[in-house]
Amino acid sequence: MIAVPLHAYQRKWLLDEARFKIGMFARQTGKTFTTTLEVVDNSFAAAVEGRRERWVILSRGERQAAEAINEGVKKHAAAYNLAFEAEEFDWRGEQGSYRALEVTLPGGSKITALPANPDTARGFSANVFLDEFAFHKDSAAIWKALFPVISAGWKLRVTSTPNGKGNKFYELMTSKDERWSRHTVDIYQAVADGLPRDIDALREGIGDDDAWAQEFELKWLDEASAWLSYDLITSCEDQAAGDGTYQGGVCFVGRDIGRRNDLHVIQVFEQVGDVLWDRKRIEQKRASFADMDAAFDDVMREFRVARACVDQTGMGEKVVEDAQRRYGSRVEGVLFTGPSKLIMATAGKERFEDRTIRIREGDVPLRSDLHKLRKVASATGAPRFVAERDDDHADRTWATFLGIHAAGGGAAEYGYRAMPRLVGGDVTAVRRDRRVEDYEADDQRGPIDRRPLGTRLRAGF
Repeated sequence: MIAVPLHAYQRKWLLDEARFKIGMFARQTGKTFTTTLEVVDNSFAAAVEGRRERWVILSRGERQAAEAINEGVKKHAAAYNLAFEAEEFDWRGEQGSYRALEVTLPGGSKITALPANPDTARGFSANVFLDEFAFHKDSAAIWKALFPVISAGWKLRVTSTPNGKGNKFYELMTSKDERWSRHTVDIYQAVADGLPRDIDALREGIGDDDAWAQEFELKWLDEASAWLSYDLITSCEDQAAGDGTYQGGVCFVGRDIGRRNDLHVIQVFEQVGDVLWDRKRIEQKRASFADMDAAFDDVMREFRVARACVDQTGMGEKVVEDAQRRYGSRVEGVLFTGPSKLIMATAGKERFEDRTIRIREGDVPLRSDLHKLRKVASATGAPRFVAERDDDHADRTWATFLGIHAAGGGAAEYGYRAMPRLVGGDVTAVRRDRRVEDYEADDQRGPIDRRPLGTRLRAGF
């Protein structure tokens, strides 16, 4: 029995020894797990031959780099029954310091994981694994810094799900460069090869046709008419946004009203310097007006809200009137007209273009909402904004734009401080959301075969 069981598409990827290898995989198919297995197996083979290998894993952020080491490299080394040393340290480059994780295997081979940027890309002479490359900020600049480094005979592994067309991953996957070995595994191929996933349940769970097409069917979505491109959205994602951390600063709130067909969304931003940080988002569907108001009251108590902009259109009239009765001039009603939507959408886009907003990382519903908004010309020639009618109707986008509108052009003075709610004598703790891992290693192991896995696969065990 092998140490790490693999599906057919994973074996095909592992056994491909091309120097330049790129794979477009659906979410939850184990692309990082399989590629870190290749990294460990390659290092093990080098040790058997009395050599050393050097690998660098560049991930979209520190959290993903840690996952690649902890959920990939370390688990594979344990499956091989390899002793290893692990450490964390601050790696210093030309532009700054970055948290690095490093594993040293028998024979002296080293595997280092870091957040990807041009600085870390040029900092090593090694084999490189670009993990979720389509989601790397400034992917073109990273590629420009990286390629001279690996040109001296090193291997390059690139994996990702699609993220629109405005990034280097799209260019590499669709180019005619025959130096690359290309692999494409959508959710249907993965399940056909034995991946235990319920396709219907996944599609129902994601609840968005565009997100399903891109994340699981690997379709390149048209960016031409999107108000916010996926590349622009990705550039403003941060792992520290939406994690429950609140620094106690001035906050701005956007509230989009929806009840039957649309969502009721409350979006909270904290202003830190000139940057708006996502601190909390509340979503409700088919909630009573009392429950919606209670959620808004919770936000006004929990955060130092300087201004809240609320959708006053239609059923929002009474909602705004009631909120202003409770919170006075801090609440502003906004009627959704063509001109007002253009003003909000323009201000929102400027925030993304200037990188003065930080949204939660890897939030598929939010990313899909932001991307689905389109600017089209009406019969009168005046621009208008539309989103495909579905269960959400871009409600998260408009709550975001309302929050940006509330922030206006600069910092606000704030004098009001809400008393913290007490639960059993203690201030209510801020809840931290934890993302579910995209995949899990199979811990079922049999007797250890000490040959490198690639060698065993080619020999048919």
